[in-house]
Amino acid sequence: MVNKAELAMLLSPEQERLAAQRAKDRARAARWDIDVAVFFFAVLIIVIILLFQGIVLEIVAPVATVGLALGWLMGWGKARQLYQRFYDEELLKLQQELKERAYKAAEETAGGRVQELLRKR
Repeated sequence: MVNKAELAMLLSPEQERLAAQRAKDRARAARWDIDVAVFFFAVLIIVIILLFQGIVLEIVAPVATVGLALGWLMGWGKARQLYQRFYDEELLKLQQELKERAYKAAEETAGGRVQELLRKR
């Protein structure tokens, strides 16, 4: 298997940029999964309970702010992890495409050479 440095040498900068963009789009879409949504819902429930209990807004507002910040950090961390995984997957796809192209090109060249030799006979 080709390591990342060798693969980067085989890929054009445009292909590598395209792989990075695809990975970024996939990670951005998957950032807000069910875990983060449940956490935000839990923060909302806590804020509502605190308000109904008569807790002053000066206490409830920081609780809500901290909850939202933690939720954002959870989503951001998940996006970073997913980006790296998706980027590796995209590079692997490009590596497979390069192998397939090289194999087809070699097959066509070998096939053409055989045909040429058969015609000469």
